[in-house]
Amino acid sequence: MFCTAGPAQFRKRPKKRLAVAMKSAAGARHPSFDVWNASLGAAAAAIGTRGFPDALAAALRLLAPFQMMNGFLYSPDGHAFDLYNDKIVAVRSVIVDHYLAGAYVLDPFYDAVRSDRSQRMIVMRELAPDDFLQTEYHRQHYATTEIVDEIGFVLQLENGFIGVLSLSRTGTASLFATEDLERLRSAAPVVCALAARHWFHVPSLSLDIKNAAPAVRIEHPLLTRRELEIVTLILKGHSNLSLAAVLSLSPNTVKVHRRQVYSKLAISSQAELFRLFLA
Repeated sequence: MFCTAGPAQFRKRPKKRLAVAMKSAAGARHPSFDVWNASLGAAAAAIGTRGFPDALAAALRLLAPFQMMNGFLYSPDGHAFDLYNDKIVAVRSVIVDHYLAGAYVLDPFYDAVRSDRSQRMIVMRELAPDDFLQTEYHRQHYATTEIVDEIGFVLQLENGFIGVLSLSRTGTASLFATEDLERLRSAAPVVCALAARHWFHVPSLSLDIKNAAPAVRIEHPLLTRRELEIVTLILKGHSNLSLAAVLSLSPNTVKVHRRQVYSKLAISSQAELFRLFLA
């Protein structure tokens, strides 16, 4: 999906603050095996009850602190649904309703689970395109909700549905340190297993799939298939260089296509492009 270095927000932090965060993470006491087992046991015992998300969050906070746990669900045909957003730390209309209305098609996590449905942990800064910070999607979803870093656990659910349960750091919190990611990734197999067991039947029990709106598609009668590919990648946060690499084109060819797209649509900015396709 794009450059392995990740977007600048996830890489460039004030050196002093990053050093303090890393020192704090390195010096933090890891939970003892007994404490971790007890916490994990409590989560397992709560599967199928309203207390499960809190129990799982409590266990995960033993490995790394975070401010928000929430999740979305994706159908095999490309729809998105609410999985778990009971305790979001932002206005629901911003982080849930706007996302489900169509912005989800620009989410790097959505792309990741569409291409690889295996249960695992995914990390936003390892997936996000190189110009992700400059996208309207980032401005409206991340900047507005003040999410500064995010990881997700991929869940295989009933009827081919895939869930992503996310842990986010928000506001002035530091990024997840390398040690945090290592601990969370090591725990991913059991976390995914427990969460998948808890939410496994959500697709058939809780979703009004038959009455769902059509899955979002980025399409326009004036644009060619290649131009629609370019529009999609621009909206997801790929720079011209990244576009060229992904599509095996020269940067100059990408620039020509981009100019043609803007000319055909009578627009001059990515913000206008976003509003045209995903208002």
